[in-house]
Amino acid sequence: MSPDTTNKNPELGRKGRFAVIIPVFNHAHAVTDVIRESLKLDLPVFVVDDGSTDSSPDKIMAIDGIHPLHHDENRGKGAALMTGFAEAGKIADWAITIDADGQHRPSDALNLIAAIPENERPIIVGRRQGMIVGEVPWTSRFGRKFSNFWVWTSGGPRMTDSQSGFRIYPLPEAMNLGVIARRYQFEVEILIKAHWKKIHVIEAPVRVNYAMGSGRISHFHPLIDFVRNNNTFARLIVQRLFIPHRIRSKR
Repeated sequence: MSPDTTNKNPELGRKGRFAVIIPVFNHAHAVTDVIRESLKLDLPVFVVDDGSTDSSPDKIMAIDGIHPLHHDENRGKGAALMTGFAEAGKIADWAITIDADGQHRPSDALNLIAAIPENERPIIVGRRQGMIVGEVPWTSRFGRKFSNFWVWTSGGPRMTDSQSGFRIYPLPEAMNLGVIARRYQFEVEILIKAHWKKIHVIEAPVRVNYAMGSGRISHFHPLIDFVRNNNTFARLIVQRLFIPHRIRSKR
């Protein structure tokens, strides 16, 4: 574990202290490269193994200079992020979240940091570029459009990529939004709850790797997660319709 928790880049220091959080579940094929590329940011890196059953834990522990965290069983991506937030929040003002499947380029975190307005505490979402090309799985293309519509319908912000996991969250604000979902749905619910509480959500461009043969593995299950998404959006829409905004914004 690295004892140095300061931001070495002075440009970053003006906006606060940053830490990287990488949630991992059976991403042995890519996790080593993602972690090593993230370490090049010269920021504290928290790697949360969410009950992996492949060789991911061994690969994580073989890398020096990180903060490894572990769930004994799989709890979901949202739960892994919350575990990371709790630990990163002890030393950082912002959490940069990066998926462990290799689709993101960690160096693009600098684009997200640059999008933070002075004296504001927004959520920054990486708007993935090139998501309409033939190499992108149809589930990702459909899921993005589906999610964007229902985030807005639930009283959240208008977005073009509400499913991107490459983000910056303000800490501790992100932990105190009352988000219930603990799996993939966490990432859409937190955008809606943030909008309810007048925390801005800003998108900034990032690159994405969906090339054929890249070895990317997704744990998104179209049927199961479609049902979970519907349940989450239904709950949020009911709250929006029947709980006055002045009450929702304070909960």
